[in-house]
Amino acid sequence: MTSPNQIIKSYRFPVILITSILLGALAGSSLNGDMIQWLKPLGDIFLNLIFTAIVPMIFFSVSSAIARSESIARLRALFITMSIVFVFTGLIAAIYAMITVHLFPPAEGIALELIMPEQINTTAGFSQLSSIFTVSDFSKLLSHEHILALIVFAILVGLAVVTSAKDKRALLTSFLHSGEELFMNVFGLIMYYAPIGFFAYFAVMVNDLGTQLLNSYLRIALVYYSAGLVYFLVFFTGYAYLAQKKMGIKLFWHHIFLPMITAIGTCSSAASIPASLAAARQMKISPEVYETVIPLGTIIHKEGSVLGGVFKIAFLFGVFHLDFSGLPIILTALGISLLVGTVMGAIPSGGMLGELLILNVYGFPPSALIAVAAISIIIDPLATLINVTGNTVSSMMIDNLLKAKTNKKEQQDAIPTWTMQ
Repeated sequence: MTSPNQIIKSYRFPVILITSILLGALAGSSLNGDMIQWLKPLGDIFLNLIFTAIVPMIFFSVSSAIARSESIARLRALFITMSIVFVFTGLIAAIYAMITVHLFPPAEGIALELIMPEQINTTAGFSQLSSIFTVSDFSKLLSHEHILALIVFAILVGLAVVTSAKDKRALLTSFLHSGEELFMNVFGLIMYYAPIGFFAYFAVMVNDLGTQLLNSYLRIALVYYSAGLVYFLVFFTGYAYLAQKKMGIKLFWHHIFLPMITAIGTCSSAASIPASLAAARQMKISPEVYETVIPLGTIIHKEGSVLGGVFKIAFLFGVFHLDFSGLPIILTALGISLLVGTVMGAIPSGGMLGELLILNVYGFPPSALIAVAAISIIIDPLATLINVTGNTVSSMMIDNLLKAKTNKKEQQDAIPTWTMQ
């Protein structure tokens, strides 16, 4: 079980950030405009540091993860089924969130006074795929404005390492892993400045905008937690039923308590892996399934993050008074939210990268980053709970599908050869 000290340690920094936001909002509403403007450079410094460190961190994190994937061959038997289940549940989460934000707009009546680019890319269609996933010059990869192109390049580098000779592979993998650790430490150092950056940013924003922004965050919290709990209770029960009918429901809800408490107590999907593995074992899921699906799903399958991705997109469309309707916009939002819960989830501090991805694809100004990043802090406990328990129930479904395929193959193999002649 999670000790009180572990819980306090896990929540300490998020509480500090939330306190910084509240204090910044208080300062913004009570101090005069001339005094507040002195705080603006402090917020800009934080944004600039984040944008500077984020590019090398993405490159080394993604390429290192691919380069270390020596166990991919062992996952081959599970990969297709796992991919189908992950995409299916991710799409369900995204569609559910899309319906929710249309029924309860998270930024109704709010308008951010931020400098906008001349044009917002509200339709990122097929004509834009080349510019989103690739760039025409290597130097453009060094800009935070081309995240997906950087990820594609990093994947290619990782695959190149995997296909290298054994003696070179170890050296290259070590180099990429060292780069990942280095820039994660750089990012960690920058985050020590985050409370000051959040305080300054929200002081300026509330001073310019007023208290309606805080009311919008309260609305987001109420809508997300209500919708998230419904998703957790109803949809996961449905998935357990799809896996093993009534027995699946019984096994899931009887043994999911430990992962739930661990997820809430640590706010970390990775820290919840041992509890999830123990629960999956008690649910009588095949070891070869849950020992693969849960660790991998912790990285690339985060339904709570998918829900949050849709909320963030809807929030930005709302505060900038843009029309969040139409098939191209909805399909783009579904795709981006899935990326937020998969590709972004595979990268440390992926929440921040997911928000940056949203800004990049739609063309929102970088100054909106912290405004939407605050949503991640607010929804983090429930999002982590959904992420963690979602992988456990997905393991049940994957195990059932694989057993069904195995049984079908055994039945076909049992047919006498003379009956097939």
